[in-house]
Amino acid sequence: MKDEHALAKLAEHLPCSFVGEHIYLGKEDVSQAIRKEEVGNTASRIAVLPTVRHALAGLQLGFRKPPGLVADGRDMGTVIFPNAQLKVFLTASVEARAQRRYKQLIEKGFAANMADLLQDLTERDARDANRSIAPLKPAEGAYLLDTSDMSADEAVSQVLHWYAAVKKRHDAG
Repeated sequence: MKDEHALAKLAEHLPCSFVGEHIYLGKEDVSQAIRKEEVGNTASRIAVLPTVRHALAGLQLGFRKPPGLVADGRDMGTVIFPNAQLKVFLTASVEARAQRRYKQLIEKGFAANMADLLQDLTERDARDANRSIAPLKPAEGAYLLDTSDMSADEAVSQVLHWYAAVKKRHDAG
């Protein structure tokens, strides 16, 4: 991560594609690999590099195609898609997120340590909230959804309810 410009050049031409529920880097299915804890932590550390962020923004904007997309990321509503029809700032307590992550890792056969997950998430949150470029914060007009005590189905239901309401207003206006 020392050569910001080399990373930016790599990011600018990243052969990333989405096919159904799969994510490909070139011809390699990386759908599971990108969910690893070290990938998220590395992404958080790279996210402070301005030229890399700029290169990735162009790539991310290229994924916007009809009928639309669901974009998940800490700056999707504030930086990448600030004019999105619906923006949701999804949050949960660090304890709830660590517990979910622990369960995911164990189910996939990865080793996991709750104390390490709590520390990693706390450090990542602080790093992302305090970075000078695109700090972690809710986008203007975003719906806030704290999922600490919600199931995934309940969260999806709430987002779909908000989407239906936003779409109805958009179609009427």
